[in-house]
Amino acid sequence: MEEINELIEQRIKKLAELRQSGIEPFGSSFYAEDHASELLNKFGSVAKEALEANPVSCSLAGRIISMRDFGKAAFAHIQDTTGKIQVYFKKDMLGEKQIIVKKLDIGDIIGLKGKLFRTKTDELTVEVNDLVFLTKSLRSLPEKWHGLKDIETRYRQRYVDLIVNPEVRQTFVKKSIIIKAIRDFLESKGFIEVETPMMHPIPGGATARPFKTHHNALGIDLYLRIAPELYLKRLLVGGYERVYELNRNFRNEGISTKHNPEFSMLEFYIAYRDYHFLMSFTEELITHVSKKTLGTLKIPYGDTIIDLTPPWPRISMLEALMQKGVPQEIFNGSEKARAWAKANKIEIEEGASSGKILDEIFKERVEPELIQPTFIIDHPVELSPLAKKKSDNPALAERFELFITSREIANAFSELIDPIEQRQRLLTQVEAKAQGDEEAHWMDEDFVRALEYGMPPAAGEGVGIDRLVMLLTNSQSIRDVILFPQLKPEQ
Repeated sequence: MEEINELIEQRIKKLAELRQSGIEPFGSSFYAEDHASELLNKFGSVAKEALEANPVSCSLAGRIISMRDFGKAAFAHIQDTTGKIQVYFKKDMLGEKQIIVKKLDIGDIIGLKGKLFRTKTDELTVEVNDLVFLTKSLRSLPEKWHGLKDIETRYRQRYVDLIVNPEVRQTFVKKSIIIKAIRDFLESKGFIEVETPMMHPIPGGATARPFKTHHNALGIDLYLRIAPELYLKRLLVGGYERVYELNRNFRNEGISTKHNPEFSMLEFYIAYRDYHFLMSFTEELITHVSKKTLGTLKIPYGDTIIDLTPPWPRISMLEALMQKGVPQEIFNGSEKARAWAKANKIEIEEGASSGKILDEIFKERVEPELIQPTFIIDHPVELSPLAKKKSDNPALAERFELFITSREIANAFSELIDPIEQRQRLLTQVEAKAQGDEEAHWMDEDFVRALEYGMPPAAGEGVGIDRLVMLLTNSQSIRDVILFPQLKPEQ
C-alpha cells in the first residue's frame, strides 16, 4: 500500500509540474481522424520507401500502454478502442511541447498528430509532430493482470481489466453483436420489441425469490421483476401476436459461475403456435446468431467442440432420467422419489413435492451430461404452473428446456390460456408458499382477469442472454460476460 501511495504521489507531482508549465493535465476534446487498427490494416504492408515518397499524415488519441525513453527520443505504444500502434517522439521536433514527453507515464491519455514511417525493425510507427495532453493517470497499470489469483480484482476493477486485456474488450463487443443479431432475427419474423415494468406489485412469471423495495409516494412494497412473462401475455390479450423484450431480470439467489442476481433475458411470445413450433424456431434463432457472430455452427467451448447443426435431440425429462439409471417407479409419488434420492446421496429440501424431487435428481444425474444441444421436453405440470397440459398425459406439461454445455439456455412452453385452470394452479402455488416454498408463484388476480377476456393459443420462451454469450465467446463463467458482476463487498 505504501508503494502504491508513493507512485501516486510521484504522478501527482508531475501533474502539478504540468500545470506550472501551462499545460492542463485533464484536457478537453481532441478530434482524432484515425484509429490504430485502421492504420495498421491499410498501411501495414506498405514499404518504407513508399511511405517516404508519399507521406501519410494521421491523428490519433489513446492511452499509453508502454514507453521507452532514450533521452532525445522516446518510443511508446498507444491503445485506442481498436488496438495499439507504436509512436515515436523526437523531442527536438516537438519544440516547447517536449516537456509533455518528459512527464508522460504509462496509463496517460494523449492526442497526437504525425506521419507514418517504418523503424529499423520494420514496425509501422507514427512520428509525432504535435502532442496534446488529455488525461493524467494517477495510478499505474498492473504489470501482471492475468491468472486466477487476480480474477476477483479483474471483475471488481473491470475498467482496468478492459485496458490491459484486449480479449476481454472483444468479448463485450461480441455480446453487443449477438444481441443485435437476436433483435434483427426476431424483427425479420414480425416481432415487435416492447418494454414492460421493472417494478412489480406482484412478482411472477418464474419460480424465484424476488428483491423487495418500497415506494414511498404510493406507500406500497414493490418487487424487482423476476420475469416479464405475465405482462407480455397481457399484450397478447390486447391484440399483439408477436412480442419480445430483451432486458434485465432480478432474482434474489446465489452467485456462481452460472448465476448473477441481475442478468439479461430475452422473452418472446407468439400467438397461434405451440412448443413444438418453438423448438424449431429456437434452432433457427441460435444458428442464425452463431453464423452471424462466428461464421460457423461448430464452436469451441473449453476442450469441446459444440455442434449447433440442427435438428437437436428432443428427449422427455422422464426418459432422460431413466437413461441415467433412475427407476420409473419413483415418478409416481414423492415418498419413493425421496427415498431413492436419499439412497443416492442427493440432497432434497424438507417437504419438497414429487416434481421438485425429480427436478433435483435431474440436475444431479442428467444435466452434467447435456453437453451438445438437447431439448428436454414434457416436464411435470407441478413444475410448470403457467404451462398447458399435454392432452395425452395431463400430469405433464407442453414444455421444453434447452441445454448446451450442461447449462439451461432456454425455457419455453405452450401457454396455459384457461383462466379457471390458471387460477387453480396459482392457488396451489399460494398454498405451497404458505408451507414455506419461497420460490412459489404469487396469486395475480389481474393476470387471471386478463385471461378471462380471452388470450389466443400461444407459445412463449425465455432465453438466457448471458449464458448464450458465454457459449459463443468460450467463456467459462457468467462473470466473464457481465461487465460489472455482483461481488461481495470489498474488504
